[in-house]
Amino acid sequence: MSYWILKTEPSTYSFEQLLKDKKTRWDGVRNYQARNNLRAMKPGDIAVIYHSGDVKSAVGLARITKAAYKDPTSTDDWAAVDLQAMKPLNTSVSLAEMKASKILKKMVLVRNSRLSVSPLTKKEFDLISNN
Repeated sequence: MSYWILKTEPSTYSFEQLLKDKKTRWDGVRNYQARNNLRAMKPGDIAVIYHSGDVKSAVGLARITKAAYKDPTSTDDWAAVDLQAMKPLNTSVSLAEMKASKILKKMVLVRNSRLSVSPLTKKEFDLISNN
């Protein structure tokens, strides 16, 4: 199993909306590195949902339910995956907390904040999800 972090602007698609919808297609990603990360996802992988913008916090968990396929919102070579809501984090983890953490400050999200889909190590995932 692999772990990922998916960034979203809450005004565009929030974790709360994912909880209501129960499942969604994660599409619209237009960055080659993020696309390659989507293509690496497998059903059963876990994603942390991170709200960007004013919130800047990891807020919930989702499970990948369908491996990457052609993004139907584009005629070009982009990818989408399907995911299902799992649960909100007991305590959200802010970007400031990530930057202050000896382990989390090394995350791709912290080092490359423009990347909307990035991998997490098991240790990073455990620190975020066990809060």
